[in-house]
Amino acid sequence: MDELIIILVSANSEWRAVRTFFPDISVETSPYGEWFRTTLSPFPKPVIFFHGGWGKIAAAASTQYVIDCWHPEILINIGTCGGFDGCIERGEIILVERTVVYDIIEQMGNFDAHIAHYSTDLDLSWLKVAPPLPVRRSILVSADRDLVVKDIPWLKEKFNAIAGDWESGAIAWVARQNGVRCLILRGVTDLVGAEGGEAYNGNIQVFHENAAVIMRRLIEALPGWLMAF
Repeated sequence: MDELIIILVSANSEWRAVRTFFPDISVETSPYGEWFRTTLSPFPKPVIFFHGGWGKIAAAASTQYVIDCWHPEILINIGTCGGFDGCIERGEIILVERTVVYDIIEQMGNFDAHIAHYSTDLDLSWLKVAPPLPVRRSILVSADRDLVVKDIPWLKEKFNAIAGDWESGAIAWVARQNGVRCLILRGVTDLVGAEGGEAYNGNIQVFHENAAVIMRRLIEALPGWLMAF
């Protein structure tokens, strides 16, 4: 049976937070991870939470998998991101308007053309009501790596970015190729700036702890987003 909504979750830490929120739910498995069907009152229709995996490869493959299996009317990705120190605050939620995959090294053709090919504008025109929690509309840059300090000035100048993650660019691009509406919400767990990253150099627990807080906030707000849809 086709489902109306798929909630796609990428990183392992993010999925652990989801499972904590639904401790007694019966789960099934896919080639990419666990998934389960539930309802989020007062939204009347079932939704599927799906663990798609971290990084662009898993994100792209699992996005196509859920589209082929359930033909959703909308795909929602909830998760985390790293913020640029001085541009955004820890705990802020980004409502993604555009994704850019930036870790492309082009030495034969036109770099800007290749970047444009994997950049995606998300259609948010259907959001006719106020968001159910404070958000900041922005671009999110994606790469198969954590934010590198020396890249941040370039990312800010080139793309007007304020935060980055690993998966959003792949998810948005695959959704667009399939003509599926996509909503991406990412919360800032840690900041990266000239002095390095808050979760780097053995401090990964900062990410894990803040990811649990961010994911709970996003899940609690989901019914409001679904009712807007």
